[in-house]
Amino acid sequence: MIKKKEILRSAQDDSRADSRFRGNDKTEKFILVVPNIRSAHNVGAMFRTADGAGVDKIYLCGYSPVPPHPQLDKVSLGAEKMVPWEYSRQTGKILKKLKSLGYNIVALEQTKNSVNIYEWEPKFPLALIVGNEKTGVTKSMLKYCNQTVELPMRGQKQSLNVSVAAGVAMYEILRNKE
Repeated sequence: MIKKKEILRSAQDDSRADSRFRGNDKTEKFILVVPNIRSAHNVGAMFRTADGAGVDKIYLCGYSPVPPHPQLDKVSLGAEKMVPWEYSRQTGKILKKLKSLGYNIVALEQTKNSVNIYEWEPKFPLALIVGNEKTGVTKSMLKYCNQTVELPMRGQKQSLNVSVAAGVAMYEILRNKE
């Protein structure tokens, strides 16, 4: 069995890695940070959507499932082999590293200071952090963020499934990237 701390994936390791949006100038401009997501289905869906939206890399953190994982692999339909990813037990360590590299760290979370994602203009390089299915993006992670954005909710429920919300956000960011 492979231990999470032993896992590191990159596009250079897989000749099948897709370069439609990534790899042209060897810089990562759009990163997805996935901390403490319980469901392998959600992580798999985010891999698949990240591939479609041209995300350059995914950081899986905490207890988020990592490939190879039967449910994740089934839902991602091979996208886990296309999108470079890396695992880190500590989300804060990754966010600190990205901040030191000049990334604009943006949380997809409802807070008193969050901005409607459709009224926001992303600044690249950008790292989008999504929250846990129940608790969202924690306060300890929010302290690393430059901004928080939210999806406007019109119904009784004030949240979406994390993979659905991440998908909407990734495509809105892609729309502004092009």
